[in-house]
Amino acid sequence: MKVAVTTSGNDLSSPVEPHFGRCPQYLIVDTETMEFKVVPNTAVGSAHGAGIAAAQLVASMGVKVVLTGNVGPNAYSALSASGIQIVTGVSGEVGDAVKRFSSGDYQSTGGPSVGGHFGTGRRGGGGGRRRQF
Repeated sequence: MKVAVTTSGNDLSSPVEPHFGRCPQYLIVDTETMEFKVVPNTAVGSAHGAGIAAAQLVASMGVKVVLTGNVGPNAYSALSASGIQIVTGVSGEVGDAVKRFSSGDYQSTGGPSVGGHFGTGRRGGGGGRRRQF
């Protein structure tokens, strides 16, 4: 199964990034072989709609699951509409995160974990607090 993991690095020892829509890139990892491909996030510099554009990019790669620190409401909706499972609260190294997911240590997220514009420095419209949905 293909999973996308948010990161700033180029290999499985890279850290998981906390922002889905504005992470520098994704590692697309095959959970069976641990082979991976680095995919730059072309939406990272978008003034608006980074989460939606990033979700479309990830969906175009045939990904079934996204592992990330946080995901906002627009990205969550776009990923869900594409049938992609979303797991938030992920941290540590990319390779370890994929192995933990494969072992069943992570569960799907039931909704966005932050408000809109979280990755822009505007504190997600919630004053930096995690929003309750």
